[in-house]
Amino acid sequence: MEYIETVRQYIENHRNDYTTLLQEMVQQPSTAGNERGIQNLIADRLEQLGLQVDKWQLDYDMLSKHEAFCASRNDFEGSENVVGTLKGSGNGRSIILNGHVDVVPEGDLEQWEDEPFSGTVKGDQLFGRGATDMKGGNLASLVAIEAIKASGIQLKGDILYQSVVEEESGGSGTLAAIERGYRADAALIPEPTNMRMFPKQQGSIWFRVFIHGKSAHGGTRYKGVSAIAKSNVVYEQILFLEKERNEGVTDPLYKSNPIPIPINIGRIEGGNWPSSVPDQVVLEGRMGIAPGESIEKAKKEFENHLAKLSEIDEWFAKAPVKVEWFGARWLPGEIDEDHDFMKTIRQAYENYKGKAPQIEASPWGTDGGLLTQLADIPVVVFGPGETNMAHYPNEYIDLNHMFDTAAIIAETLILWCGVEQ
Repeated sequence: MEYIETVRQYIENHRNDYTTLLQEMVQQPSTAGNERGIQNLIADRLEQLGLQVDKWQLDYDMLSKHEAFCASRNDFEGSENVVGTLKGSGNGRSIILNGHVDVVPEGDLEQWEDEPFSGTVKGDQLFGRGATDMKGGNLASLVAIEAIKASGIQLKGDILYQSVVEEESGGSGTLAAIERGYRADAALIPEPTNMRMFPKQQGSIWFRVFIHGKSAHGGTRYKGVSAIAKSNVVYEQILFLEKERNEGVTDPLYKSNPIPIPINIGRIEGGNWPSSVPDQVVLEGRMGIAPGESIEKAKKEFENHLAKLSEIDEWFAKAPVKVEWFGARWLPGEIDEDHDFMKTIRQAYENYKGKAPQIEASPWGTDGGLLTQLADIPVVVFGPGETNMAHYPNEYIDLNHMFDTAAIIAETLILWCGVEQ
C-alpha cells in the first residue's frame, strides 16, 4: 500500500523534530501531582493537529467510590487527563492509544550520570526519568497519528489518544477515562516491552503482614520472643507459596520468565529499641496476580497460607499474623492470541520488520486490566524501551526502536481502522 510507505517516509524525515519533542516531554518532571506541565504540552499539540481535545482534573470523591479505585494520595490536585479524538469518516473500527505521563521519583541522584530530567541525547539513546516508562511510547503513538494526518490519509474508524495520570499508583487516570465514557473496539498500550507483544498482563496487589513477638530486655532476651526471628519463618513461607503458585503456571507465554507471578517483599520495619526484644515486625510487599485470576482469589490463597503458620511454629497459634491489603493494585488482563486485533498488530509488525514478533505475557501490570475488565476492550501491550530500564537510574530509550514502533503503530491504525478510498 502506497500510503504506508508515505507514512514511513514522513516519520524518517522528521526524526530530529520528534527527538526534540521527546526531550521536552522528559524535561517535564511529571511525578504524581506534577503532571500539569506535560499535559498542557500534549493538549496543545493535539489541538494544533485538529483533534477534539478533552482535558479534565480527576475527581477524587467520585473515583474513590469505585471498587477498582486505588491511589497513593488523598486528592488529585495538579493531575489532569488529556484525551484527543481523531474522528474517522465512519464504518471503521475504533482504537484507543493509552499511555501514562506520571513517572516514579528519580531516586538517588548520585547514581545518575546526568540530571534525571535532562533529556540528554547520546548517540541513539535519549536519557531521563520517564524516557522509557513511558514517554517514548506515548510519543511513538503521537508520531503515528501525526504521520497519518500529514500524509492526507482519511481513516474510517476513530482514534482516541489517551494521555493519563496515576498509572504508577494503580490506574486512577485510566479509570477516570473509562468512567467519562471513553470506549473503543481495541486498545494499544505502548509500555516498554522492547518491542515484544503482550496479549496478557499480570496484575498485582500490595500487602502488609503484621508479625507479633513478645518484648523483653535485651539482657534477658531468652524471656522474650523476637518478632524479627519469627519474620524469617513468615518470609520463608511466603517464598514457598510463591513457588507453589508458579509451579501451576503452564502458559507458554511465560516460558522465558523464571518467576511468572512473583511475590516480592519490598519493605521491612520492626523493633523500637536496641536493648529490647522486638515485639512487632511489619513486612510490605507485592503479590502478582495471574491473567485470568481474580484478585479476591489470590488474596484468599495468601491469607489461608499464612493462617497455617501454627502448623510449622506453635508460636503462631498464640500470635497469628495479620494481613492487610493496601495501596496500589493492578487488574490482570488478557486477550486470545487469535483475536483480530492481535492479528492486525502482528501483521503490521511483520510487514515492517520482515519477521514475526516475539509474543510473551507481561511480567508486570498495566492499565490494560482496567480497560479489559471494566470496559470490555481488548488490549495489546507493545512499545519501545527496555523493560529493565524502567524505574532505574540513567533511564534511557533507544530512539531507533521508538521510531520503528511509531511506524508499526501507524500501520496498525491503518489496517485496523480502515482507509476511506
